Amino acid sequence: MSILYIAEFPGLASTDQSDSVPAVPVPPTVEQTVAIGSASVASAAFQPSTKWVELSTDVVCSVAFGADPTAAVTNCRLAAGERVLRRVTPGHRVSVIANT
Repeated sequence: MSILYIAEFPGLASTDQSDSVPAVPVPPTVEQTVAIGSASVASAAFQPSTKWVELSTDVVCSVAFGADPTAAVTNCRLAAGERVLRRVTPGHRVSVIANT
């Protein structure tokens, strides 16, 4: 089974001088997975504190974000093995569909 892995974070990591850096503090607030197939499937809603998500996938897929998203193969494409960090709206979701 192909999986989209989702890790939720309230913010970015910071240095000792309080500067934000493009990394997330671990552990994540919440982790969830969504099965990737030929139809769009949405995640659970992001937590109220979630402002960043890290997505990783083991297959080529496309993702869409929103209050009630439906992913299509024309949406943002992720390569197999890719890991991305995205700023999101709390309460929104990500949907995913298989792509080539």
